[in-house]
Amino acid sequence: MRLADATWTDVRDADADLAVLPVGSTEGHGPHAPLGTDAFTAETVAEAGADAYETETDEPVLVAPTVPVGISEEHRAFDGTLWVSPDTFRAYVRETVESLAAGDGPDAVVLVNGHGGNTDALREVAARLTRDGVARVAPFTWFEAVGEHSSDMGHAGPLETAFLRHDRPELVHEDRIDEAREGGSERWGDWVSGVNLAVDSDEFSENGVVGDPAAGDAERGAELEELATAALVDLLEAVRERS
Repeated sequence: MRLADATWTDVRDADADLAVLPVGSTEGHGPHAPLGTDAFTAETVAEAGADAYETETDEPVLVAPTVPVGISEEHRAFDGTLWVSPDTFRAYVRETVESLAAGDGPDAVVLVNGHGGNTDALREVAARLTRDGVARVAPFTWFEAVGEHSSDMGHAGPLETAFLRHDRPELVHEDRIDEAREGGSERWGDWVSGVNLAVDSDEFSENGVVGDPAAGDAERGAELEELATAALVDLLEAVRERS
C-alpha cells in the first residue's frame, strides 16, 4: 500500500506490521541517465518487494514516499545535484521512521536504498532506531543484493543503466551512451596505498560515469529487479520475525 495514494483510514484499517521507506538521491548520473536514478531504482524495488511479500503472505506492507535527496556532495560538480549533510540526512530518516511507527504503526521498517553514499548513515540510523525500541529497522541497498552482478556496480554504469532500460527506458538517452563511456572512469576513486585520494567524483570521472553503461541491457535490468525483489522479500520476512 502506497501511503501517498491511501487515505488515513485505509492505513488504519490495513493495520500493517511492516513498512518500507525508499531512499535515494538527486545527483549527476552522466549525460545519459536522469538525476533521479537512485530514487527511481529504490522506489521500484521497494514497491516490487512490498507487492511480492503481500502476494506471498497476504499481509500488507506500507510503502512510504521516497526520500529523494541524500548524501551526495561528492557529485556537486555536476549541475542539478542536490545534497544534505550526513547529520541532516540521519535526522530526516530517523524522524520519518519515528512518525511512521508512531501509535499503532508498523513494528518493522526496511530502508530500501539506491545510493551508495547513504549506506553508512542508514546503517547507523537503523541501529539507533532498533536500540531505542522505535521499531525493528534494517537497511537494504538493492545493488548489494543482486548476486554476482554486484561486482559490476559503478555509477551510471552497467547496472543502473540496465535497470533504467528495463524500468524507465524513456529516461535513458541512448544517443549519449558513447559520450557517457568516453568521459567515464573504469574505477571509483583515485587510489594510492589503499587510500582513495579523490574527495569528489569529478576528480576521477569527467562526467560522473563509472563503468560501461553499454554493458547493461533491459534484459539484465529485469534480472536485477527480480533478484533485488526476492532478496527484499527474504529480508522483510526475517525482520518481521525479529520484530
